[in-house]
Amino acid sequence: MGNVIELKNVTKDYGDFKLDHVSFSVPEGSVCGFIGQNGAGKTTTIRLLLDVIGADEGEIFLFGENIKNDSARLREDIGVVFDEMGFHEFMTGKDINIMMKNIYKNWDEKGFFDYLKRFSLPSRKKCGDFSRGMRMKLQIAVALSHHARLLVMDEPTSGLDPIVRNEMLQIFREFVVEEDHTILLSSHITGDLEKLADEVVFINGGKIVLSGNKDEILEKHGLLKCRKSELSSISEALIVNAQPGTFGVEVLVKDRSVCKKMYPEMVIEPVTLEDIMLFYVNRSCNESGKSEENSLNTSDAGNEFATEEKER
Repeated sequence: MGNVIELKNVTKDYGDFKLDHVSFSVPEGSVCGFIGQNGAGKTTTIRLLLDVIGADEGEIFLFGENIKNDSARLREDIGVVFDEMGFHEFMTGKDINIMMKNIYKNWDEKGFFDYLKRFSLPSRKKCGDFSRGMRMKLQIAVALSHHARLLVMDEPTSGLDPIVRNEMLQIFREFVVEEDHTILLSSHITGDLEKLADEVVFINGGKIVLSGNKDEILEKHGLLKCRKSELSSISEALIVNAQPGTFGVEVLVKDRSVCKKMYPEMVIEPVTLEDIMLFYVNRSCNESGKSEENSLNTSDAGNEFATEEKER
C-alpha cells in the first residue's frame, strides 16, 4: 500500500505569506486530518495539490504520479469539497447532473440521484435556497458520484450543527471502508478529526510542525501540571510550550512516558489534538523562552529523551 498524496519540499511564496518547504504524505486507505489555525496554509496547500496554482519549488505526487505529468487525468479520481459551494445558486440538482456528465468521464448519473435522495436533497430546487448543511451534502454527492478514490475537503463541517456534522462523518467512514479510498480532511474542528482520522498533519505559519499517526501523536504527547517553581526542573528537550494553568503551570511535553519516569511526583495527563495545536501555535509566547528547536518530529524525540534519562 503506497502513498496517495506526497509533497516534497513544496514552497509557494506570496511575499506576505510563504508556504515553506512543506513535505508530508498520506497513505492509501487512510483518513488524514490536516489541521492548523486560519491562515496557516491549509487552503494554499490544497490548491497546490489540485494544481489550481503552481509551486515555486518542490514536487507533488498523486497516486504515485507527478501532477505535472497529467493533472487533468489525475483529477478524475479526486472528489473535492470546499467550505463554500462551487455551483451557481440558480442551478438545481438536475442542472448539476447535466453539467457534470460533460466534465467527468466516470460520472454516475444514477448514483448521483441516489445520493440526492439519501441526503434528502430535492433535485428540482435551486441550490441557492439550500441551507449550509444541504449545500455541503450536495458537494459530497457530486464528489462521490464520479467514483473518486481520493476525497479532498477544506473545512467541510465548519458552521454545521452537531447532528449534521455527525451525519457527514458517517458518510466519510463509509467511503473509506473500501481500502483504495483515501481522505484528506482540512479542518480546525479537531474533535471531528479525533473521531475519524488515522493520520494527522499539523501546519502552522506555512510550515509543517507535526505529521504522523494520530494515535501515536496523542499517545506521545502529554500535559504536565506543576508549580511555577518546578518548571525550571523540567528538561527543555521535553517541553513544547508552557502556559499558566488553573493552579500553576501546564506544560505540553513531547514524551509522556519518559516524563512519568523522570518526574513521577508530577501530574501528567493525556492530551487532545486541540491541546497540541494550541500549545504549538502559542509557544512563541512562552515565558520561559523555549527555542524553535522544540518543533522536532515526534518520531525522532524518543532517542534524545532516552539519552538524557540514561545520563540522569
